[in-house]
Amino acid sequence: MKDYSYVFNAHPSYIESLYRSYRQDPESVEEGWRLFFEGFDFGSNGHAVSDETVQADSQTITKEFGVLSIIHGFRSRGHLLATTNPIKQRKDRKPHLDLADYGLEESDLNRVFKAGEEIGMQNATLAQILERLRVIYCGNMGVEFAHIENKEKRMWMREQIEGRNLSPDFGLDMDTKKRILDKLNGAVIFEKFLHTKYVGQKRFSLEGGETTIAALDAIIHEATADKVEEVVIGMAHRGRLNVLANIMGKTYDQIFNEFEGTAILDQSFGDGDVKYHLGFSSQIQTEAGKTVHLKLVPNPSHLEAVNPVLEGFTRAKADVLYKSDYSKILPILIHGDSAMAGQGVVYETVQMSQLDGYYTGGTIHFVINNQIGFTTNFDDARSSTYCTAAAGLVQAPVFHVNGDDPEAVVFAARLAVAYRQKFNNDVFIDMVCYRKHGHNEGDDPKFTQPQMYELIDRHPNPREIYLNRLIERKDIDAKAGEELEQKFWGELQERLDMVKQKVLPYNYQEPEQQWRN
Repeated sequence: MKDYSYVFNAHPSYIESLYRSYRQDPESVEEGWRLFFEGFDFGSNGHAVSDETVQADSQTITKEFGVLSIIHGFRSRGHLLATTNPIKQRKDRKPHLDLADYGLEESDLNRVFKAGEEIGMQNATLAQILERLRVIYCGNMGVEFAHIENKEKRMWMREQIEGRNLSPDFGLDMDTKKRILDKLNGAVIFEKFLHTKYVGQKRFSLEGGETTIAALDAIIHEATADKVEEVVIGMAHRGRLNVLANIMGKTYDQIFNEFEGTAILDQSFGDGDVKYHLGFSSQIQTEAGKTVHLKLVPNPSHLEAVNPVLEGFTRAKADVLYKSDYSKILPILIHGDSAMAGQGVVYETVQMSQLDGYYTGGTIHFVINNQIGFTTNFDDARSSTYCTAAAGLVQAPVFHVNGDDPEAVVFAARLAVAYRQKFNNDVFIDMVCYRKHGHNEGDDPKFTQPQMYELIDRHPNPREIYLNRLIERKDIDAKAGEELEQKFWGELQERLDMVKQKVLPYNYQEPEQQWRN
């Protein structure tokens, strides 16, 4: 069916009256409606419907339109029902996706509707149609894309979402699942080690949101499988040390030296900065054997202040090194949910992103959504439904994903890369998770959020949840899971041997050489 949104938004009685007018005189209705009714007539055994049939089946026609409308409703608002919150049930956002909202009844559930062909279901009952819609749009990943005005982008996204593998694991192969588990191992154990060794020190841990590491890994490998040669990352403090260790390849002895206070900081541009604001550069080898340049830009100030720094850095490199081929360099901004909603620099950066002087070919925005800002609940921190409201400025698609489902997060990450590379536009991933500790490790969050943290204290970490899921599916057995953990512990112990630590090579690029000289 053509993308006639006015059909889905019209009241059934209005559609019926238009159809009667069309039957009397096809030229009396607008061209869009005329084409739509011609298609309906053709679908009715290939010939026009008689006036008697119209009279007898007016209720059936109305209900067919009702089913088309509810399909459109799920595409537009199904994300409001998605199970994206890992620790509690979502707030009721009134999506209006009940049968009664579309003139349908419980007795219609077992009836076959032609409208099912809209989502590739022929001879399907309403119950089957609704079940498919819930799987597509209301699982652990919800998608906002109906606001995109560009039809090519909107239809491409719809095809990717509705045509995907609908199995619970999103059709990921075993190698991908093992890599996800490996990344979760590294992220979780790194945080546990720091929490044990450096009690009370500020590190702004990633605990509760460790799936971030699996997501970034997927983004980098998916992007470099395309044209990307360099990935530039900007982020605030939360999770920065984990990203440095498990994505950028910064060695543990370098990180530990900063905790111990023995690191010699580069003071050529001042007296240094806290360890969770520092930048880093490295080159890594992807699984495909491609060398990719990674850059984590230093944060000059508070939270989202790094946003324009990242974009300016990316634009300069794109122009100087890649002859303005933006498909070769990928900027990633990692946000906190409250900071993204509350700081004007986010809005300013996004709204200027399409201007010729500031364009960088699209940024992947990844939100570590802790559902809390310092000590403020999200309900008291913003007016918008989502913290990603800024995406509407540039009509960017938004993936809302449950942080306890790393397969859904990785699928969203891969699709985000595909969209960015195809259309060179921004895309947002809102990963809903939680913050294991207070704003920093010296704060006790139970004073301000006692109920929330009672739930969090009982909640297993993402690695435990995913490992158990793999074992239940028989993707791996319990023994193999233990061996993977033991193997990682062995590797970790080896890496913690300071003598064996080796810094990853880094060749300075032309713009950086000029700064060094």
